[in-house]
Amino acid sequence: MKKIGFLSFGHYRNAVGSMTPSAQDAILQQIELTVAAEEIGVDGAYMRVHHFAPQFSAPFPMLAAMAARTSRIELGTGVIDMRYMNPLAMAEDAAVADLISGGRLQLGISRGSPEPALRGYESFGYVPGPDSSDAEMARQHTEVFRAAIAGAGVAQADPAMTGSTGAMAIDPLSPGLPERIWWGSGTRATAKWTGEQGMNLMSSTLLTEDTGVPFDQLQAEQIAVYRKAWADAGHQGTPRVSVSRSIIPLVTGQDRHYFGLRAQAEGRDQVGHLDGGLARFGKSYIGEPDVIAAELAADAAVQEADTVLVTVPNQLGVEYNAHLLESIVKLVAPGAGWR
Repeated sequence: MKKIGFLSFGHYRNAVGSMTPSAQDAILQQIELTVAAEEIGVDGAYMRVHHFAPQFSAPFPMLAAMAARTSRIELGTGVIDMRYMNPLAMAEDAAVADLISGGRLQLGISRGSPEPALRGYESFGYVPGPDSSDAEMARQHTEVFRAAIAGAGVAQADPAMTGSTGAMAIDPLSPGLPERIWWGSGTRATAKWTGEQGMNLMSSTLLTEDTGVPFDQLQAEQIAVYRKAWADAGHQGTPRVSVSRSIIPLVTGQDRHYFGLRAQAEGRDQVGHLDGGLARFGKSYIGEPDVIAAELAADAAVQEADTVLVTVPNQLGVEYNAHLLESIVKLVAPGAGWR
């Protein structure tokens, strides 16, 4: 039985046909869609984080609001760009949001993707050292963040105020949060590192490498590398793995109007250049529910993952996306062997 979540990029634009003309619309609709998704039986509500773009940018106020309106559904990110984050402030924000949720946060983090701003993280006050890189800085921020949420001492006590010496931890802490951190990996090499570090693995519809094999097979290989690295490092327990997919069942005339013509164009992998190298983009699953279910049942990476995150067209509004998620849960998931 697989967990099914939805992932929204939170796009907003005041354009013809858009149901999210403003940032406020996108934010409030994410909260409402989370409520609707929980009622439908969806297992997770996730949000993508970008900066300097008309998309979601500040996850923790939203996660707290989503938590306050729900009781069961997992709440997550996919992913937070750690180049931009103050790790100790983030540790406090994450702990508070997780406590509000009752321990439902599933935080995906990573080095991040190419952004509209040139070295935008420097405007946030974070500049890699002379012998470092932005990727290394993201990993350093991650190390401090993970230590902080686990209760490590991160600041020295002032004896005049506390009557003692020694290192102090952040306050509050949220039990279990350290086991619910995911790393967004785009290559087999970073998947191996993720397993060594003991984080869960989050893999999207994009891999920033290409070996010529179909996307799902390359992603399945990435997952295998990750799991071996986890086991070799001696970590306890069973790590979680999520993959993202674009899934559009054509059930109604509205579905066909919006997406019918895209089925052929997006029904195959695409290879292109991204961030200085080749990248492979996974295909979209658009069509009749039973056909999609069979295709997903044959998707090598989907079969290896325990969680599938469905990317949603958030600019079409809450009502349409709730319909889309209900179609997936009721008409696709059982046929794919997920329910």
